Amino acid sequence: MKNIVILISGGGSNMEAIVRAAGRDRWAERFGARIAAVVSNKADAGGLAIARAQGIDTAVVPHKDFATREDFDEALAKVVDGYAPTLVVLAGFMRILTPGFVNSYAGRLVNIHPSLLPAFPGLNTHQRAIDAGCKVAGVTVHQVTTELDHGPILAQAAVPVLPDDTADTLAARVLSQEHLLYPRAIAQWLSDT
Repeated sequence: MKNIVILISGGGSNMEAIVRAAGRDRWAERFGARIAAVVSNKADAGGLAIARAQGIDTAVVPHKDFATREDFDEALAKVVDGYAPTLVVLAGFMRILTPGFVNSYAGRLVNIHPSLLPAFPGLNTHQRAIDAGCKVAGVTVHQVTTELDHGPILAQAAVPVLPDDTADTLAARVLSQEHLLYPRAIAQWLSDT
């Protein structure tokens, strides 16, 4: 069985979309894949309760318990490795990972970013797109490399920027596309491996 470990920091809406797609689209039968665990750096992450309700193992590695990023990433890797992951999925995991962590999962660590990369890496992507006068924004699923938001692109979806958009209204439309795109990109990755 191909084990998928999902890392979250908050409400887990992308994680929930992935879990729903895995069940609905029979990933276990089609790809020999399952969501093995959901791991968070925050004990109060709402997505943990969603995962538990689906019968998925959960774990918490509080980043504030560690003096350095390296120490945190080492502890996180131990938990992740306990599930022998074929794929590690960042779904709203709000930590910049160290090169050591990233390199240990090279080629099997993916992320979703709320812009059409390479445009607007980092934070505040929706407001930055509006401020730049973009007519189109969107979402990108990419492999994670040691350079923030610059890994090989696996999938993208475009979303129009409307004249009266705020960062919040644009974010909501982009998020609805994230929930469709991320599961599709993961399914494609699984079918290719």
